[in-house]
Amino acid sequence: MKYKAVIFDMDGTLLNTIEDITDSVNFILRKYQMPERTLDEIKHFVGNSAVKLIERAIVGGKENPLFDKILSDYEAYYVEHCNIKTGPYEHIVELLRELKKRGYKVAIVSNKSMDGVQELKNVYFNGLADVAVGVTEDLNRKPAPDECLEAMRLLAVDKKDCVYVGDSDVDHMTALNTGIPCISCLWGFRTKEELIEAGAGSNAFVSDPLEILDLV
Repeated sequence: MKYKAVIFDMDGTLLNTIEDITDSVNFILRKYQMPERTLDEIKHFVGNSAVKLIERAIVGGKENPLFDKILSDYEAYYVEHCNIKTGPYEHIVELLRELKKRGYKVAIVSNKSMDGVQELKNVYFNGLADVAVGVTEDLNRKPAPDECLEAMRLLAVDKKDCVYVGDSDVDHMTALNTGIPCISCLWGFRTKEELIEAGAGSNAFVSDPLEILDLV
């Protein structure tokens, strides 16, 4: 074992959430009579939190006088509609089962709220992930290292024993800021070319979750 713990991003890495996110954003855009966004556009808007997602999606961004209301409406709607089309990517459950079987500790970190992360962990990965960490008032969201450091604290592991798995430029920067290696997965919301352009060219790249077993 090269590592003792594997820390996973959630959206675009463990769970394919993009359709529910897109449908929720477009519901809100329709409500406020704004142009809807394509799934591909939303893919490039996510990763930094709901605040950034809505800022990028609506007319006028944060300067829109209704920004706070629109964000609040989106978050409320998404909570109620976050698990309609969402599900684990192929081979993710098998990967997590095998990691646990081999004795690895597993954490999930996400820029979703702490409650949302915990709920999705319990629905899809109960018994397969040891801890799940989301955004709180005390934890800065990724790419800050706070969530990863909190996961390590909860797992009682050192940096040298951890590896991070994610699908985006934000995930690459999170691992870099935390001081741990990053495995970039190619089934999520960014292409290999986009990741390399973002500086992730020296990361290990995987096209199937089970390939991670050979890297840890």
